[in-house]
Amino acid sequence: MFSNSPSNSSAQRSRPRTGVRAAALTVPLTIVGVLAAAVPPAQAAPAQTQASATRHNGPSQCRGEGVDTSARIRYQSDAVIKAPLSTVFKLQTDVERWPDWQPPVLTMKRLDPGPLHRGSQFRWTTPAPATPTTPATTLEITSAVQQLQRNHCILWRGPAIGEGLRIDEGVHLWTFTKVKGGVRVHTEETWTGAQVEADIPTATAALGTGLEAWLHDLKTTAESRTRAQ
Repeated sequence: MFSNSPSNSSAQRSRPRTGVRAAALTVPLTIVGVLAAAVPPAQAAPAQTQASATRHNGPSQCRGEGVDTSARIRYQSDAVIKAPLSTVFKLQTDVERWPDWQPPVLTMKRLDPGPLHRGSQFRWTTPAPATPTTPATTLEITSAVQQLQRNHCILWRGPAIGEGLRIDEGVHLWTFTKVKGGVRVHTEETWTGAQVEADIPTATAALGTGLEAWLHDLKTTAESRTRAQ
């Protein structure tokens, strides 16, 4: 997903390797310039937040499905959140409340009733500031849940479309694992589409910044709510 500001995470990206926040190229030009130079074409390295006590290894899946392994734009990251598993999972899957704790989510609408489940769809918007190759716009993202396992994982996919910018398909995976002191959250996302693939370093940098910001917001909100209980 796109974000208007970089994450406060001190994650480091190693060279070459993966979600739309199923979303957009929302990195200010100065950030894009720095990140694009550091991220090699075709892949981004796994990142790990400072709070993470353990790194994810190997491919992730949710009920046997994962991100697009053939995608040229990909990013992955991990964080350990000091909160109950049920709190973290509910926060992430209660999509209608995303705007309450994620500033980049401007609007959100469920397209079906009831708890989120396989086959659920939701439509949301997020800003995408200008980059060297795309104009400033607002992306409309229609996400469809491909797989969901309570307190374990969720996978969704869908296009992100704005004026002058299109991501044909973003595939976004989240997994949640109990660890000592909290929950390890792992996220991976891939993008495909001729427009974003025309500038892979810039798209990868935007994707990475958005995912790190999302993890930061999720961690901050979950831990704050846990302390307040």
